[in-house]
Amino acid sequence: MLITVSGPAGSGKSTLAESLADALDYEHVSGGDIFRSLAEERDMTPLELNKQAEEDEEIDLDLDRRLRTISRDRDDLVLESRLAGWMASDHADLKLWLDAPVAVRADRIAQRENKPIEQAKTETRERGESEAQRYQEYYGIDIDDLSIYDLAINTARWGPQGVLSVVLHAVESYDQNSDEGKAPVEGVSYDF
Repeated sequence: MLITVSGPAGSGKSTLAESLADALDYEHVSGGDIFRSLAEERDMTPLELNKQAEEDEEIDLDLDRRLRTISRDRDDLVLESRLAGWMASDHADLKLWLDAPVAVRADRIAQRENKPIEQAKTETRERGESEAQRYQEYYGIDIDDLSIYDLAINTARWGPQGVLSVVLHAVESYDQNSDEGKAPVEGVSYDF
């Protein structure tokens, strides 16, 4: 089973993806880790690399190619990135979208990255705007269009264990439907 976890920065993607992969004994691949590695290789912050990616589309296209290849080549995988649901739309069994209000996400980022919350809030907004612009330009993706996702969760409503419980229930329900011979509901498919 291939499960994608998507959402904006600070929504809890990594936390859920890691705990979900552990609970299911699946592999976990993080697009954010790949992106942060690309930034480190260039001695840049993720925000700086995002800004550079506005001018150099190869940064995003390379990352997205890697995500699509991984989604096609591996099974028993939790694939996590902002565009994982879109990049693996033809291969994913279950596509999840996580979100939370920007103040909640900025607070999480500030704590994680040990920076002032106002700085995190500004960077989070700028990063989100930068990414949304590129997704639209490169692929015609409206990141606010959640119609491709099987489940969208506001992670400000539950703690990490609560979100995991909701998702594990969805996975178990999906498996039950599959065992009963029911076909999963297909989302919108995009060719990249």
